Amino acid sequence: MGGGGSEGTPEPGGLRAALGGMTTRGRSFLAAGVAAAVCSYLLGQPDLLRVGLLLAALPLVCVLVLHRTRYRVAGSRALSPARVPAGSESRVRLLMENVSRLPTGVLMLQDRVPYVLGPRPRFVLDRVEAGGRREVTYRVRSDLRGRYPLGPLQLRLSDPFGMCELTRSFQTFDTLTVVPRVEPLPAVRLAGEAAGYGDGRHRSPALAGDDDVIPRGYRHGDDLRRIHWRSTARHGELMVRREEQPQKARCTVLLDTRDLAHPGGGPDSAFEWAVSAAASTAVHLLERGLTVRLLTDTGSSVPGPDGTGGFPGSAGSADTAGLMLDTLAVVEHSEEEGLSAAYEVLRGGSEGLLIAFLGDLDTEQAAIAGQMRRRCGTAIAFVLDGDAWSRGPGGIRFTTGQVPLAERLRLLRRAGWTALPVTPGDALADLWRAAADHAGTAPDHLEPGPDGAAETVTGGRP
Repeated sequence: MGGGGSEGTPEPGGLRAALGGMTTRGRSFLAAGVAAAVCSYLLGQPDLLRVGLLLAALPLVCVLVLHRTRYRVAGSRALSPARVPAGSESRVRLLMENVSRLPTGVLMLQDRVPYVLGPRPRFVLDRVEAGGRREVTYRVRSDLRGRYPLGPLQLRLSDPFGMCELTRSFQTFDTLTVVPRVEPLPAVRLAGEAAGYGDGRHRSPALAGDDDVIPRGYRHGDDLRRIHWRSTARHGELMVRREEQPQKARCTVLLDTRDLAHPGGGPDSAFEWAVSAAASTAVHLLERGLTVRLLTDTGSSVPGPDGTGGFPGSAGSADTAGLMLDTLAVVEHSEEEGLSAAYEVLRGGSEGLLIAFLGDLDTEQAAIAGQMRRRCGTAIAFVLDGDAWSRGPGGIRFTTGQVPLAERLRLLRRAGWTALPVTPGDALADLWRAAADHAGTAPDHLEPGPDGAAETVTGGRP
């Protein structure tokens, strides 16, 4: 089973709490017993006193037995799987075990789940023998990303006579992570990710740090064929040449999360499409062996193992993809007004491939995006048409007050981006092929813009 943990035993409570769980039947028996005892005293009937004591003792004995039994029931929960894409189901298994020497009465289980996962599951278990186990399962499903707590599990115990019912909660809970949907992308080559050349490759030495640019001293076991004789003569000791690792392609996936850039909400909104597309792109590039960094407009990125925010692909890419998907599962709209924070992160280095999922832009933000283009070898932008997504029922159109889509595309292409428009219903796989067809040729096809400057003309829809 994937995920989940032991629930342990119910949270303890005092005897007063157990008395508070007495049912209407139990309270009636207790009241009748007390009344019979009082009447026996007033009427002088000793036989009536015996009946009253029996009526009053029965619910109290049930409370004491149930109070002891509830500490002897253990439970556990397991999720399979604990991480699911939006719209998929996860199976939850509840295991109850009677660890006492006495059989239990009827057990009623109720697991707390958020309303977005479905109705609250309830189960009734018959008498569980000493050392016996009972297992029940239910399924949860959500169309919305997020992390949802499951539990704590509530257990209601009742005695065979129905005199008392105790409801207690276990102490622990589990978490179901609903990640964005990941769409398989075609294995096409984008400019900037080709092996062995291009701006997307950074060389690094195999046996030293990136700042070690001179031959190092000879170490026992080094191949004599690597001895650098000129450096040896200069330093008066044996020096060997460093070998170089294969170049590593780097890519940054930029996700625009600004609230003003993505109108509307819900599973079919433009923002959710952008999050799912960013997840699909990151997973695809990791599988192709690229070092991938996930960046948002706030300037935050998923911290990588080397502290740079980049994750190497290929080896262990499944675990790396899981970390990125977990981050995207909880990403929300930001209050940022522009892309300046993301630009400050990008200006500190040189990226080989930059893939951005952008919403509505004004002229200033389009200019900042154009400056991002200078920090990378190839830049591809998927620009979401906010007006198309914000059309309401009956053809009502809500204006966003931003630059029209055609103007946004023109500004980005003029800056050197391969810019493709995205409208509702577009498949990311088709857009990915279109980007691959035009990314390699975009910087070489320039036409004069309206102000006389060179403007990049790329493929895609106008």
